[in-house]
Amino acid sequence: MKLDVINLDGGNAGSVDVIDDIFGLEPRADILHRVVRWQRNNAQAGTHKVKTRSETSYSTKKIYRQKGTGGARHGDRNAPIFRKGGVYKGPTPRSHGHDLTKKFRKLGLRHALSAKAKEGSLVIIESAETEGKTAALAKQVANLGWKRALIIDGATVNEGFARAARNIEGLDVLPTMGANVYDILKRDTLVITKAGVEALEARLK
Repeated sequence: MKLDVINLDGGNAGSVDVIDDIFGLEPRADILHRVVRWQRNNAQAGTHKVKTRSETSYSTKKIYRQKGTGGARHGDRNAPIFRKGGVYKGPTPRSHGHDLTKKFRKLGLRHALSAKAKEGSLVIIESAETEGKTAALAKQVANLGWKRALIIDGATVNEGFARAARNIEGLDVLPTMGANVYDILKRDTLVITKAGVEALEARLK
């Protein structure tokens, strides 16, 4: 599969051959869904907590006698039925994460890349390098029509480019090892450098 390559100024820079098993698959929503759920669940803090009946601050004295009042039977004011009493079966701190095999995670990344390629939202650029001036890079990005874009570079991101892109709204830059399904899918445009393509192919073979 052959894709066109451009420069940051929009000029043509030839083409590049990419592996069909990585960029040419028929995207499957069920695979992408499972990987995104795995990512988002692992990102949850899981620190939510409520007070149970044993943790609220009322007295544990029985509020009135068992029989003869004409009302329901109660123990103390900490019961969940009372206002400001303990919460019954409320959330407790826990991990929301679950396991997903490396093989399946790689498959999800392949399908995410293929999904962007199929919908025409994948752009290959020669390199992501700049002098570190945000204004100059912002103008280039605007001219290319990138509003919400993720740029994936090679093993490392050019320091000047990362500095210039830091204050541009809607523009994210990641090295190859940081590439993930969730970030790829949530951006409108996926931009990969030639070095990034080579590194991704090496990672996903």
